[in-house]
Amino acid sequence: MAAYGKLSDQELTALLKEGNHAAFTEIYHRYWDKLYVVAYTRLADETEAEEAVQNIFLGLWKRRETLYLTHSLTTYLSVAVKYQVLTRLAQIRRERKRSDQLKINVVEGKETTHEWLSEKELKQKIERCIDELPRKCRIVFRMSREQGLSNARIAEELHIAEKTVEGHITNALSKLQNSLNIALPVLLTILENKLRK
Repeated sequence: MAAYGKLSDQELTALLKEGNHAAFTEIYHRYWDKLYVVAYTRLADETEAEEAVQNIFLGLWKRRETLYLTHSLTTYLSVAVKYQVLTRLAQIRRERKRSDQLKINVVEGKETTHEWLSEKELKQKIERCIDELPRKCRIVFRMSREQGLSNARIAEELHIAEKTVEGHITNALSKLQNSLNIALPVLLTILENKLRK
């Protein structure tokens, strides 16, 4: 490993393209801390920062054979960490907005399920609706909601695109929402509570 430590980024990148694990490991050790500091400074969350950096290296390894750097490896990784940070910040904002909207709906008492169904009946109806989903859609939805897997992990396990996973989940939520005739934020809360029990 010490020999790899003496190699330049350009040499390591060339070896990486050939699938050299040791070259990848050297790049990982050489840049992990630097990327983590940038991610943590902007995200202010250790777990989020670690996940962002892990995604960068996962992407680097997956794209190793087709990797084409117009600038240096340092520049490539700097851009990658900025992209990861922006993506995560946007995701955090969406989740916060969804959570705030949910609180508003609960406070205002919009479409409370107690008005039309008991909790037990509602859960049974949700289960029936999930069972009626198309097979692939049902599998993806259960992996997401019941096993708590990320879209990326589901895509990897089922060998499908992440966009396809998102499509199945959106389709499932839409069908459940229409079948149950309740607002999406309320549906998401019910599904969360259903998983906790």
